Amino acid sequence: MAIALAEHLLARGIPAEVISADSRQVYRGLDIGTAKATPEERSRVVHHGLDLVEPDRPYSVAEFRDHALGALRSLGPRGGVGIIAGGTGFWLRAVMAGIDTDALPSDVAVRAELEADLASEGVAELARRLRRLAPGLARGTDLQNPRRVVRALEIATLRGDAPLPAPVGYPAPVIGLQLVLEPVEHRRRIHARARAQFDAGLVEEARTLRERFDPSLPAFSAIGYRESWAHLDGRLTLEAAIELDALRNAQFARRQRTWFRSERSLAVLDAAADPLPDAVAALEQLLAVASA
Repeated sequence: MAIALAEHLLARGIPAEVISADSRQVYRGLDIGTAKATPEERSRVVHHGLDLVEPDRPYSVAEFRDHALGALRSLGPRGGVGIIAGGTGFWLRAVMAGIDTDALPSDVAVRAELEADLASEGVAELARRLRRLAPGLARGTDLQNPRRVVRALEIATLRGDAPLPAPVGYPAPVIGLQLVLEPVEHRRRIHARARAQFDAGLVEEARTLRERFDPSLPAFSAIGYRESWAHLDGRLTLEAAIELDALRNAQFARRQRTWFRSERSLAVLDAAADPLPDAVAALEQLLAVASA
């Protein structure tokens, strides 16, 4: 959809570029497993947010915000449009609605201790700790997401349960579009996508990455890699690895739906039919507002 919208604008002579808001597509080498745009697609439309760092280098929402805003600022003077696409809801919010990430503290030692606790105690125990320590912060955190729970506990440890800073968003017209599917059809597509990724060489990609990097790195929480390694190690058949991949993606999709239901500014489009005409109409409205 992002590429189709960009090509619609380019055909009209309007500069348009895609910005990936997928927190795992920033890592080099994680190509098939994160469903990055192909080289051919990138040759048609400029993409940002891809292949920014090696998998052993942490990458924060603050860094993404700076990267995305830099791309948007370069488009603004040219009368262009940036299309931010991806499923990491907090990253999207950081740009669209804004959050003053610079004001949120961090501490390497605290983070390392919490990561160790996560490995030994599990995310459920850390979520219980967060609810006790900072109930307000816990209410705004995805308590099933280990990375979010650890980050929230890090903030709570350093600054308590004080309200988050006032948001600082992108100072220009913005619209949000959400593609939705009926759950049964959504699961079918998720399963077909998982099988296609394995057919495209996901297992070999995972093998190559494990030879170069520590498999426990946060980058490899991207679904597909640990399933591939389990198959390589003989712990799962190929079919079982595909099924587990699809199951984990379906669970993740449910968490995404919960997150995006709270984003009231999103226009919902039915992806079962062709959603492109409605998306183009919304885009044309945005352009009319921006030029008024």
